[in-house]
Amino acid sequence: MLTRVFETLGRGIARRPLISVVVWAVLTLLGFGLAVVGVHGENLFERLSSGEPAVPGSESQRANDLIEEASIQGASLTLLVEHVDPTTPGLVEAMAPAHEDLAAIDGVATVIDPLVLPQGAANPAAAPLIAADGDGFLVVVELEPGLAEAAEERALSEVGDRLDAVAGELADVAPDATGVVGGVSLIVEAITDQVEEDLTTGEAIALPIALLVMVLVFGGLLAASMPMVGAIASIAGGLGMLLAFSYVLDLDASTVNVVTLLGLGLSIDYGLLIVSRFREELHAAVDVGSGATRRRRHGDPAVTTAVARTMATAGRTVAFSAVTVAISIAGLLLFRPDILRAFGAAGVAVIVIAVATALTLVPAMLAIFGRRLLRPGLVSRVPGLRAVLRRTADVQSEEGAFSRLAERVQRRPWAVLVGVLVALVVLALPLAHLQLRNSTIELLPEGSVQRDYVQALAADYPASTSPAVVVVAETSLEEATTWATALADVDGVAAVDPPTPIGSRVLLGVRTTAEDAGGEEAQGVVQDIRDLDPGFPTWVTGQAAGQIDFVAALADRAPWAAGLVVLATFVLLFLMTGSVVIPVKALLTNIVSLAASLGVLVWVFQDGNLSGLLDFASTGGIETYVVALVIAFAFGLAMDYEVFLLSRIKELHDAGYSSDESVRLGLQRSGRIITSAAAIIVVVFAGFVFGELLVIKEVGFSLAVAVIIDATLVRLLLVPATMTLLGRRNWWAPASMQRLYARLAITH
Repeated sequence: MLTRVFETLGRGIARRPLISVVVWAVLTLLGFGLAVVGVHGENLFERLSSGEPAVPGSESQRANDLIEEASIQGASLTLLVEHVDPTTPGLVEAMAPAHEDLAAIDGVATVIDPLVLPQGAANPAAAPLIAADGDGFLVVVELEPGLAEAAEERALSEVGDRLDAVAGELADVAPDATGVVGGVSLIVEAITDQVEEDLTTGEAIALPIALLVMVLVFGGLLAASMPMVGAIASIAGGLGMLLAFSYVLDLDASTVNVVTLLGLGLSIDYGLLIVSRFREELHAAVDVGSGATRRRRHGDPAVTTAVARTMATAGRTVAFSAVTVAISIAGLLLFRPDILRAFGAAGVAVIVIAVATALTLVPAMLAIFGRRLLRPGLVSRVPGLRAVLRRTADVQSEEGAFSRLAERVQRRPWAVLVGVLVALVVLALPLAHLQLRNSTIELLPEGSVQRDYVQALAADYPASTSPAVVVVAETSLEEATTWATALADVDGVAAVDPPTPIGSRVLLGVRTTAEDAGGEEAQGVVQDIRDLDPGFPTWVTGQAAGQIDFVAALADRAPWAAGLVVLATFVLLFLMTGSVVIPVKALLTNIVSLAASLGVLVWVFQDGNLSGLLDFASTGGIETYVVALVIAFAFGLAMDYEVFLLSRIKELHDAGYSSDESVRLGLQRSGRIITSAAAIIVVVFAGFVFGELLVIKEVGFSLAVAVIIDATLVRLLLVPATMTLLGRRNWWAPASMQRLYARLAITH
């Protein structure tokens, strides 16, 4: 039944291919237009958010909500003036015009620096605004609270422009003075700008190299261009979909890069499989040697048959694969953190777009160009390339490098099995000391203006920085003041700021002895404070508290998410193969492969190995949500290749081949596609590594490593070895399940 559905879809597209092409052309232009221009002039990148990942309903988030509800302060920007003594003669007069201009900007509430206080820099109240070494000062401009969003953005822009000019105006009295403007709005802007730049960088790297790989696979530009056209349409559709999601979800800046490039990689993979199978089916339908490759009008029976057969086989495989990947990523929807839900929802939507282009746009182009895809391409005429393309672009040979590899594996399956498992376990060993982090400004590259600003503020103006741990207490100021003494006695606490009323509650800032606000020592302080019983309600927040709550939220829902993904994957693979052995084997090998990938991630990014080569500074851990993303995405991609391989093996087994022959020939027929698809995915995710944001580097690197491990050690060695050892037992299922499979099987 399912086969007939895909075959009917293929015939319909082959008869009217221009309809699909025109529809996708319109959707592509619309998607890019909405993403770049947006609605009401606000594009996708302007709607992104950034900040520490939060868990709704957690203690740290409740504390943050209480602080925000009681806040009577507006947005602010700060100018950090360096290389100037605040007591320099003439400095007050030189700053006067800037003060007047800033105060006159609509929406500005206060303009404060040490020069406007009585006695100037000598006033004790000026200390937090003066650098610890006396070689600089701060100018803080705060806006009126409750401004409309547009008014606030306009005021911040005017304030920022005016502050940028201050250092130059001090040249007469302080020729060495420099200035850096910083603030929350500028940090968010820096991150979102970097996201857009990294996305451009990733695509600029991925698309040309992916095209080169496909030229080698297909032996010509025409066939290679078809998956690329589908990929471009997927990018446009994905960006447009993300813009729509931004109106119902808070999209973190990293969501755009990760989800868009996932869609790009999958759409190329699926297009690759469709085009390759079409050429194979077309070879079987026409006599190439008799000149049958000449161009014919649309409706060529051989082309129509080839498209229909392609959709009934490869199209079914693509749809099945997309379902398995979507299920894996949909597991993120079960977690509480908003950022994971956003990744899950956006990821599933982009997968739908990728499979839609592969099942409608790519077959339409195949129908249009038809027999021309069997002609040797112009690239094959380049000296030296013909011999290469004869091997890489061959779609008809039953024997080749992959079948020979399978034969060697089948001769020594136990040695291969043990060797691969040992290698995977060794790669997974660093996972034993995994540390999870919720980094903030460290996500920006070293040398970025806003990162330098925050680091300079922490080093030179410690009194003006926020404490590492913040406690909101529902009690009186007097009781909170008394309890502050107990807080000061907690191990790792350096000092407790004087309690401050916030509405009906009290805020206590706890400064720790730890240099790392998210490290183990700071987390220990949070746990000890939470264990105290002061006799009134308290809520603890801060970077370390947020990490603790995020990890707890992951652990709480992980069994449910894993259970759903494992169950759904088992059911789908059973309906595809009729076996209970193959799904269990696939799940176990994917778990080992995932552990190895995460181990490499820890070794590189947490331990700091390859930091020079990859241009990053380790934060001492892995971002909390990166681990969840890598598990979901890498598991989905692994199942993607599992389906590619099993579909061919199952097809051959059903045709009467023995188990060993099915594995050998199945690997030969699918190995080239799996390897090519993996190479393209690696290139796509490697584009992340050349970006600047740390979290994007971690995701890109880990997913590229996961695909390399899966497409080589697992798919080419471990799977053939295990299937050889299992033999006929590969296809075993209890009698009751065999009867169920006979009724519900998803077969060719």
